[in-house]
Amino acid sequence: MEEKIQLQTRDLVKKYGDDTILNGIDLKVRKGEVVVLLGPSGCGKSTLLRCLNGLETVDSGEVLLDGEPITAHGKNMSQMRQKIGMVFQSYDLFPHKTILGNVILAPVKVQHRSRQDAEAEAEVLLRRVGLWEKRGAWPRQLSGGQKQRVAIARALMMHPEVMLFDEVTAALDPEMVREVLDVMIELAGQGMTMVIVTHEMQFARAVADRILFLDQGRFVEEASPEQFFTQPKSQRAKAFLKTFTFDRCATTENSVVI
Repeated sequence: MEEKIQLQTRDLVKKYGDDTILNGIDLKVRKGEVVVLLGPSGCGKSTLLRCLNGLETVDSGEVLLDGEPITAHGKNMSQMRQKIGMVFQSYDLFPHKTILGNVILAPVKVQHRSRQDAEAEAEVLLRRVGLWEKRGAWPRQLSGGQKQRVAIARALMMHPEVMLFDEVTAALDPEMVREVLDVMIELAGQGMTMVIVTHEMQFARAVADRILFLDQGRFVEEASPEQFFTQPKSQRAKAFLKTFTFDRCATTENSVVI
């Protein structure tokens, strides 16, 4: 039986003025698959993620979730967007709300869930990311790694079918990277469909089912992690990999070791 395609783009084009950022992107992500997007800065990785959940409008082509288009300005846009969670490089926590307040805000306001039910689920998720004891703290009192784990818990509160991660460790000190990557590895192990933009190469190699390499708004190469990191086919991918050293982080079965 063919695996279900959960998230898809067809001939997606995105422009900023005269600059074409994404040029005919065809992407298929299967249910439960972890796809890692790699490529040089400015190649369109983050823009693609923002197009996937409707934060950016596209110039042509379409994005589909479970076969339904989400690029059109239809009545279902809000509901469809809730099914695709996204965690950004910047944490974007509300500074005037506690950690618990940040996590339950959208479920209560957008999904109209009861505060009691939202708080019960928030406890489960904050314990999952190791931050329940910080529920009454303010964002300014947390480290970068802790804020990013709160952002992941907040996204999971909306019960997304797909999670998008955009360079979520880029702004973190090295010692904080591991705690965030460990949460993502746990999510992958539990079957969450994920599309990840990262420059953590060892993490990408450990967690990805498939690597997609972008350059100048196009997919240049698609491969398994083992093939991509040991025998890349394109000269552009070979040049890209030469710019990285692979001793910053290593992976074990359940964690990333920095």
